[in-house]
Parts: sequence; structure tokens; C-alpha cells
Amino acid sequence: MKKVKVSAILMIIHGGFMELGGCLALIPVLLTGAEESGIGKYFSFIVPYLQDNLNLMLVAGSVWGAVRLIGAIALLKNRMWGFALSVINCSVTLALMIFMLPAGIMDGILSAAALILMLSAFFGKKKFI
Repeated sequence: MKKVKVSAILMIIHGGFMELGGCLALIPVLLTGAEESGIGKYFSFIVPYLQDNLNLMLVAGSVWGAVRLIGAIALLKNRMWGFALSVINCSVTLALMIFMLPAGIMDGILSAAALILMLSAFFGKKKFI
């Protein structure tokens, strides 16, 4: 059970600080009109569409962070749907992290660690035969 709690904490850190925190920190910048002054030079993504649409990235990041937090909280409460949601969330993050470089590196590290802990807690020492 300890592995599940550690993975949930990793996802809370990931969803709360990285996703939601990053989005909330950029809202004042966008509201003041600093976007026209080149905010994109501080946040770079390898995909030009993501780079050109940082305001849409804020919305997507907020949704992603909220779903990650919901899954992590449900996982802390030992809900099976929280486990399923968290596995899906971590798997999709690992698949899409390449498009979000350089920030995707940290996404991948946190998601991979949480996913490995969840799966090892779920399957334990069962052998594949």
C-alpha cells in the first residue's frame, strides 16, 4: 500500500505544482497583455502549434492537472477507478511527453515513476507464465 500512496503523492505534485500551478502562474501574465511582448520566449515547446497557442496550452494543462489530481485523490482513498484513471493518465503523458519538450522531460520522470509504483503495487510478485 505504501507504493500506491507514494505514486499518488507524485501525481499530486505533478498535477498540482507543475500543471495547475504553472497555469495559474501564467494567468496574470496573459491578463496584462504580456503575451504580445514575447512570452513564448520563456516557454518553449518543440511543436510550433503549441508554441504559438500558449493560451490554449494553459487550458489543456489545467484540465490535465485537474484530472491527474482527481485520480491521485481517488487512489489515496483506495478506489479502483482512481487506479485506472491514474494508469491511463500516466500512460498518455508518457506517450505525449515528446511533444512537450523540454517540460515533457519532467512530466515523463514523474509519470513513469508513478506508473511503475502503481503497477508494481497492483501486480506485486505475480509471475507471467
